[in-house]
Amino acid sequence: MNIKLAEYGQRRERLMKKIGTGTAIFRSAPTVIMHNDVEYVFRQDSDFFYLTGFNEPEAVAVLAPHHEEHHFVLFVQPKDSEKETWTGYRCGVDKAKEFYGADKVYPINELHEKLPQYIEKANRIYYHLGRDKNFNKVILSYWQRLMAAYPKRGAGPVAIEDPNPILHSMRQVKSITELEMLRKAIGISVIAHNRAREFVQVGHYEYEVQAEIEHAFLSHGGIGPAYPSIVASGANACILHYIENCRQIQENELLLIDAGCSYGYYNGDITRTFPVSGKFTGEQKAIYELVLEAQLRSIKSVQPGKSYNEFHDIAVCVLVQGLIDLGLLKGDLEEIIKEEKYKPFYMHKTGHWLGLDVHDVGVYKQGEGTWKLLEPGHLLTVEPGIYISPNIKPLKGQPEIPERWRGIGIRIEDNVFVTKTGHEVLTTGVPKMIDEISL
Repeated sequence: MNIKLAEYGQRRERLMKKIGTGTAIFRSAPTVIMHNDVEYVFRQDSDFFYLTGFNEPEAVAVLAPHHEEHHFVLFVQPKDSEKETWTGYRCGVDKAKEFYGADKVYPINELHEKLPQYIEKANRIYYHLGRDKNFNKVILSYWQRLMAAYPKRGAGPVAIEDPNPILHSMRQVKSITELEMLRKAIGISVIAHNRAREFVQVGHYEYEVQAEIEHAFLSHGGIGPAYPSIVASGANACILHYIENCRQIQENELLLIDAGCSYGYYNGDITRTFPVSGKFTGEQKAIYELVLEAQLRSIKSVQPGKSYNEFHDIAVCVLVQGLIDLGLLKGDLEEIIKEEKYKPFYMHKTGHWLGLDVHDVGVYKQGEGTWKLLEPGHLLTVEPGIYISPNIKPLKGQPEIPERWRGIGIRIEDNVFVTKTGHEVLTTGVPKMIDEISL
């Protein structure tokens, strides 16, 4: 299952229509050193990949809709048999044109010579000043030279503009093919979570569970984890991004697993929390029921035309009222929410966009105080939680937390796709109802 060449072309055409007589420039992801001269496995920049499908480092993509001949230009590493012996095969200049639909392909070492012809007649340069500081300097130097010549030429880019607001709005709405890729990534994630729940026993180490999860990712065709897998037993579940995964699982504990598979660079992101021995304690069950109610009610509110923040506000209301009922918070519901007195228990938002990036691109707000409206094609996570750290310090005026509650951390996360008429939960294959996960 792959994105077809035609779809990449359609994405580029859409972007070029939006930039008019501008030129957009995109840089591939850098290689990253793990230690000494050993590199991490290469992962392409998501924007670059979204527009090209090209999966090699040391590359530049140029979109120049105003150019007479070449609208889509690639600069790539040339074929080099000696280097390919060490680091793997390269597509090369000729095959890049054939395989990726570029109008023109140059060796990357000709960038400085060839790039100016694609920007000198543009009215602006669309380029994101990102983490590649050296390449930032290259683009800025081109722009400065062209601006210096502007009075004599009367043409050239008068500004550098970030393409992200345009491109990321496109990426937020998933195509039919993208949804298929996401279903595959999420489907493998479902298999992995179910395998982990079947496998885990008291006495296992967290890393053993992690190994089962990531084995499932790879054995079903995934690239690997979409992010470092979280396998958090007991009080470790109160650490939001716990990734050490080194503790031995004890009797009567909960296990929180937050793990997702990456498939073709598209990602799943699922969290489940369950009692390892099969039975909740009274306190664990009370908190789990509360988080589950918050999640179910939040998911129900995911509808086209609804404000992005609505499902978060619903989750907060449910969680705060539940904590008041349990005696873990006290005071007026609205005041507690307004003053954020619940934050020691619930310190994150209830979801995020999901796609080529796990925390996918795209705005959440459109101007001060105006939340983006959900649209068909959006994919987001819904993941409320409650975390009662052993070291929790209630805010002034709030009750002390009895020991029996401390060390309980629960999060439940699903991936929810916005449809024309409502929503579809893509992660229903992993059980979360109490009678499904406990004896």
